Amino acid sequence: MRHLVLLLPGIDRIGGAERQALLIASSMKQKGWRVTVVALTGSGGQTATALQQNGIEFLSLHMRKGVLDPRGWLRFRAWLRERRPDVLHAHLPHATWVARGSRLLASIPLQLDTLHTPATGNTLRKLAYRLTASISDCVTAVSQGVAKSYLDAGLIRQDRLFVIPNGLDTAYWSPGSDNRSTIRSELGISDEFLWVTTGRLEAVKDHASLLKAFTSLGDTAHLVLMGDGSLAEPLKRAAQRLGVDHRVHFLGFIDDPRPYLQAADGFALPSLWEGMPMALLEACASGLPSVASDVRGNNEVLTHAVTGLLVPPADPSALAAGMLRLMQMQHEERMEMARQARESVIERYDLDRVMDQWLSLYTGLLGAAPQSKSPA
Repeated sequence: MRHLVLLLPGIDRIGGAERQALLIASSMKQKGWRVTVVALTGSGGQTATALQQNGIEFLSLHMRKGVLDPRGWLRFRAWLRERRPDVLHAHLPHATWVARGSRLLASIPLQLDTLHTPATGNTLRKLAYRLTASISDCVTAVSQGVAKSYLDAGLIRQDRLFVIPNGLDTAYWSPGSDNRSTIRSELGISDEFLWVTTGRLEAVKDHASLLKAFTSLGDTAHLVLMGDGSLAEPLKRAAQRLGVDHRVHFLGFIDDPRPYLQAADGFALPSLWEGMPMALLEACASGLPSVASDVRGNNEVLTHAVTGLLVPPADPSALAAGMLRLMQMQHEERMEMARQARESVIERYDLDRVMDQWLSLYTGLLGAAPQSKSPA
């Protein structure tokens, strides 16, 4: 039985990259592989418990000083030498450094890592990528935009690069009206136009522009923000200052946003940059028409005026115009846009299709890989 190890900085807090790695874990388990999820830090919490209940092993290295903690390295080296996995797949930069470094310490037939964001980081991070590039068998990117950023920066080689997008269970993320009245009752609204957005409350998501744009949408529109982060309190104060706090609902982190997506009328994603936004994929699959910033990642998911509306990033006026345009569409026109968005997501990002790509990549590279690139 093949053994896949997915290495992550942590799974105590789940973002798009973590969610995608966990989907790979469950899918490969279902395909008959042995799967272990390894976290550099944290206990794993409820996510670790759920993994273990589904037959997926979880290990935390309990690194307390980031990648500089020697105890974590020694613990992982011993574990790798004992378990001898076939594939070590890292997600996000810190996990990448540990995966590449560990390959020099233990026998790993196939090591690869995945890029989730077009942000290439500071000089030190770029240097680390360049110095360790030859260790990995390949690098994957979640979108063409992410791949281009790293290629342009000279951080990856074209002949070792594969683009495999994020995937999602489009049957689960589907339109439905069962939750509409319940959720709206909880929010204290009825037929008002309800906007939703999902994502961590950090500067990259540009919720500040969203709040400014929202002030132009009229007194009956409401907005739900699902997510938590360092800007939670500043954003709440901004909503008060703008006089819209009675129509803006900060829900914090929501483990399953599907009921809120099904209860809403529109989805907004004003990010300054994205890799391959899971939140937007989920909204489209849920039958929501969307307005998103015209940045890499978003503009690979949406076709302007066909499957959604794209507006310039960091431009509250343009965002407001796009949101108003969507609100003023005839209901049938909005639903047709949403229908085409869902069909596009099913065709390109359905989980089964994406996981077949991962299986093909793993098995293909294992077949071509030498027995070992590192000491036994």
